[in-house]
Amino acid sequence: MMKTVKKAIIPAAGYGTRSLPITKVVPKEMFPIAGKPAIQYIVEEAIESGIEEILIVVSRTKNMILDYFDRSLEYEAFLEKTGKHHLLKKIVEPAISIQYIRQPFADGLGAAILLGKGFANKDPFAVLLPDDIFLKNDQPALRELLDVYKNYQSTVIALEKVNEKLLKNYGVVKGIDIKDNIYEIYDIVEKPRSNPPSNLAVSGRYIFEPSIFSHLEKGHKGVGGEVQLTDSIKEFLKLEKCYGVEVSSKRYDIGTEEGYFKLIQKVMSKSEQEDE
Repeated sequence: MMKTVKKAIIPAAGYGTRSLPITKVVPKEMFPIAGKPAIQYIVEEAIESGIEEILIVVSRTKNMILDYFDRSLEYEAFLEKTGKHHLLKKIVEPAISIQYIRQPFADGLGAAILLGKGFANKDPFAVLLPDDIFLKNDQPALRELLDVYKNYQSTVIALEKVNEKLLKNYGVVKGIDIKDNIYEIYDIVEKPRSNPPSNLAVSGRYIFEPSIFSHLEKGHKGVGGEVQLTDSIKEFLKLEKCYGVEVSSKRYDIGTEEGYFKLIQKVMSKSEQEDE
C-alpha cells in the first residue's frame, strides 16, 4: 500500500540566540513579515502541501505561539461591534489540527523531533524548520519533497547548493544525482570544518519514515553537545534509503538579519506587484 504524509512537526523550542537581544522576549517564530508572523508562513506551507495535522514543539517561553493560533473571542467581538467585519478574516485560525508539546530544555533538534514520536505513531511525517522560510516558485517547498516521497516511499531531505565557505554552518550530504536534481544520499556530515563531502546542504525541510525515532532515542550528543538530527540520519543511512531534492523555492534564513530583511523586501515587493 502506498504511504501518504499527512502529519508534520515544527520544532519551535530553541532559544534563538542568533537573533538576540530581541529573542529574550519575542520568539523568532513570531518575527513579523508583512503583517504575519514567520510561523504562519510555515503553517500555510504545510496546509498548501496537503498536511492535515501539525505538532509544534515549544518551550515554556513560547506561549505567544499558542496564543496566536488560538481563537480570540474578545477581538472578534470588538471588530464586529466597531463595524470592521472585513478584518475578521485576518484573525481566523488556520483550517488544520494544531497540537503542542513542551520541550523542557533545548537539547538539540534531534531531541525536539523525538518528542513527536507519539504524534507520528507509525506514520511517515514531515519536519519544517521555522528558521527557513521558502517563497514558492510553482509549488511549496514541502510539496516538492512530497512528490519525491510518493515515487520512492523513503525518507526525503531538502537540499540547496551552498558556497563552500558557508558549508561549515550546515549539514552537508554525499550522494549521486539520479535525475532532475534528485539525489540518492549515502552520507551526511554536521557542520564540517574541512573537506565537506559536497556543496549540497540540508535546508530545513524533511520527510521521515518513523524508523528515524529508533536512532533519535539513542540520544548521542554531537556538535555543540546536543542531540543532532544529522547524526541520527547518518545512522539511518546505513540501513535504509534516503533521497535529497534541490527545491526550486527560494530559501530565506530568518535567523540572520540579512535573510530576514531580504525576505521582508521580497514579500513587500511581491505584494505591491499584486496590488497594481
